[in-house]
Amino acid sequence: MSKLTSAADAVARIPDGAVVTVSSSSALGCPDLVLAAIGARFDVEGHPRGLTAIHPIAAGDMYGVKGVDHIARDGLLSRILGGSYPSGPSSRPMPEIWKMIVENRVQAYNVPSGILFDMNRDAAARRAGVLTKVGLDTFVDPVREGCAMNALGAAAPIVRRVEFDGDTWLHFPNIIPDVAILRATTADEFGNLTYEHEGAYLGGLEQAICVRNHGGLVIAQVSRMTKRGSLRPHDVRVPGHLVDLVVIDPDQKQTCETQYDPAISGQIMRPWGSFALAEHGIEKIIARRAAMELRPGMTANLGFGISALVPRILLEEGHPEAVTWAIEQGAVGGMPLTGFAFGCASNADAFVPSPQQFIYFQGGGFDVSFLSFLEVDGEGNVNVSKLGKKPYLTAGCGGFVDIGSVAQIT
Repeated sequence: MSKLTSAADAVARIPDGAVVTVSSSSALGCPDLVLAAIGARFDVEGHPRGLTAIHPIAAGDMYGVKGVDHIARDGLLSRILGGSYPSGPSSRPMPEIWKMIVENRVQAYNVPSGILFDMNRDAAARRAGVLTKVGLDTFVDPVREGCAMNALGAAAPIVRRVEFDGDTWLHFPNIIPDVAILRATTADEFGNLTYEHEGAYLGGLEQAICVRNHGGLVIAQVSRMTKRGSLRPHDVRVPGHLVDLVVIDPDQKQTCETQYDPAISGQIMRPWGSFALAEHGIEKIIARRAAMELRPGMTANLGFGISALVPRILLEEGHPEAVTWAIEQGAVGGMPLTGFAFGCASNADAFVPSPQQFIYFQGGGFDVSFLSFLEVDGEGNVNVSKLGKKPYLTAGCGGFVDIGSVAQIT
């Protein structure tokens, strides 16, 4: 029996008050058609109401993929936990989700992405929640802001300090999701999912397991369906027994402003000479100075912004493969993309699911990290996530706190 259904029929099964976890990274892997259907249903029926949305990485961009903005409606959304949020240039209007946050119309939290992925895993295994040192003495810590982005969030804490085995930790109690919304490339009739045209796996498998283990609803958006038994088992990233419903969107974008680029999904390898070099200017000077810290054979983590230009410096110097790059969406090696397409890489050596990539990051297995920031004070305290008048110019903390708390060189 096929699990294929329409987006409207799929979201009709989401109840009021549900906790919905979404697999996405800006436009990369965004199940935009399903999110749009939730908003459309609310416009007609006034339901579902009072949803909690969990986004380990932002859903949607500011370039045509609305993502979370589809559900940024009073009454529909009551609480949101995001590792990051849609961001873009000041020339574009503020996204609706940011309006809700700054106007104190939704309980809002900026939680490090790795912690949100950990929460899926621990809730799936019915453990007692996430116990971590990530975020101690930062805005994540309840002695400061406890991840809260506004007064409504501060009034409903999601993290506390605890003492365990003679040490201080942060404890995030479980938030059990009722619905998972994923995106892949192909589904068969049973719901087995493959990701051959995607630029990352993200955290869809862990999110599906978490929801399935608690008797919830798993919705997968894909661009095409095939006969059961026609997918190679080794290609299946989310098995069909975890998936309830499949929705087809043949027009889903691969990533920001990109319908499909086979080099992003590793189906072709671009010649190194086809990549644009960094343009001369202050940003290139900063990136070149950062590149001077690298040595052949290193593994380097990259963050969004100027940091993403560092690989272009090595490319210009004729050493595009001297260093292995690792980014939180999961690409390893290759040439990370720049600008708002960051999160993907062309010519990658491998794709690691984001939850496993964050285990690597949180354990400090990499040699160096290049991270961008908004402000640094004289003592080295960094603001990466808060901007007053136009907060949407920054996406939030993302993986910065997970990575910065353990990096030997940042």
